[in-house]
Amino acid sequence: MMATGAAHYDLARYGMEVFRASPRQADLMIVAGRVSQKMAPVLRQIYDQMMEPKWVISMGVCASSGGMFNNYAIVQGVDQVVPVDVYAPGCPPGPETLMHAILTLHDKILTGELTSRREQTGAGAGFDLADFPAPEPPAPEPEEAP
Repeated sequence: MMATGAAHYDLARYGMEVFRASPRQADLMIVAGRVSQKMAPVLRQIYDQMMEPKWVISMGVCASSGGMFNNYAIVQGVDQVVPVDVYAPGCPPGPETLMHAILTLHDKILTGELTSRREQTGAGAGFDLADFPAPEPPAPEPEEAP
């Protein structure tokens, strides 16, 4: 992802030269890498803090399907937590793949394909943080008798 912002690939020509760390200033979330069950509510909270319109790119196999980490601790696809608009394949995906995903997102926005799909399907609606409960604190150890 960092190489895509370098001079060789020049994202500035598409008006994307600034990466924002604050969700309130961002309109695109790029999820890269695996997402753990404990991280899922945090990811959703960050997504909810983004201003509309907001878009999500799932970058790589780990984010898209959990990759080779098929176990109870990893979310098997970030689309179970946030609505994904474009998937960028690869393990890891190259800068060209990320640029293609961003340009595909641009095309889908311009044609209205994404906004009409969201209105029809209600993507992202009905998600509650209660679906991913916080872990309960450990039970206190019993005191020893004197």
